[in-house]
This record gives sequence, structure tokens and C-alpha cells, in this order.
Amino acid sequence: MSRIWKLPIQIADWVTVTKAWNTVTVTWPKWTLSYTYLDWVSVDINDTDVVVSIDNDSFKNLWGLTRTLIDNMVIWVVSWYEKKLQVLWVGYSAKVQWSKLALQLWYSHPIDHVLPEWISAEIEQDPKWNTVVVIRWIDKQLVWEQAAKIRSYRKPEPYKWKWVRYLWEFIQMKAWKTAA
Repeated sequence: MSRIWKLPIQIADWVTVTKAWNTVTVTWPKWTLSYTYLDWVSVDINDTDVVVSIDNDSFKNLWGLTRTLIDNMVIWVVSWYEKKLQVLWVGYSAKVQWSKLALQLWYSHPIDHVLPEWISAEIEQDPKWNTVVVIRWIDKQLVWEQAAKIRSYRKPEPYKWKWVRYLWEFIQMKAWKTAA
């Protein structure tokens, strides 16, 4: 069983972590992330680390969750978090236009996915010249949410090779139906 919740969170030199009531704020010179935790969890901030603890053993799940979310904020406020999606099929395409992602996925109309204000998207090519959409931002939860919404427009189809999928996601291909 993992005991990750007992480990202290190391703070980098240029990152400041502050606590006000039940809100932890992680600040870097460019960005700020904040998280509001529940009353049963206590957060102690020292000069070099953050220690998360609980008052009652029945709330161990909140202990690990709070520690992981604060750790993610400390890590990703400094560097970008990115998620890559592969758009694969003959007529499928993706373009970035200002703050929206224009997807052509063989529907009768193009899909315009409006990105939130801060999230950035780019179009790249993988080694086989397939289109790859890269979504970047410092908040891991928002990046995963936007990637899941884009993937839901055309989920992976196991009989043909057509999909919008996470890059390096394994899809078990199925055999075509055969006549008896």
C-alpha cells in the first residue's frame, strides 16, 4: 500500500506557498494556482516544504488527495503540463484559430471547440505525418478536461483506424466480421 501522503512536498526556490483559512495558494512570478481543502485536513507550511496531515484516521482518502493536488500545483506552476491528441483518418483535420480549435471530423459541419482563456493549443505532426493537437497549461486538471472533451467528439473506433485519441494510447483493434 502506498504511503505517499506522509511525504513532505518540496518547494522550489522561486515558488511561494501561502495559506489563508482553508486555501493554499502557490505563486510563481508569472502564475498563481489555488486550492481549497476541506476542514478535516491540515496543511503546515515551512520554509522548504509543505506537510499535509489529518485529524481523524477515517479521512485518509482526503489526506492523499490533498497532498497530491498541492504537489501537482507546486510542480506545474513552474513548468507547463501538456497533453497530446492524435487526429487520424483520411478526412480528419484540426486547425487552431485564435482561441478555438477547428476540427473537421467527417460530420456535416466543422466542430469549433472554444478553449478557455489561458489554455494554449498547437498543431504538430508525428513521425508518420499524422496530425497531433498539443494542449498546454499549468493546471493539470484543466488540460485533462479539455483533452477529454476534444477526444469525445470522435472516440477511437476499434474496427477501422479512425479516431481522436491520446498520443501513445493503445487501442486493441478488432477483426472484421467474416462470413460463415
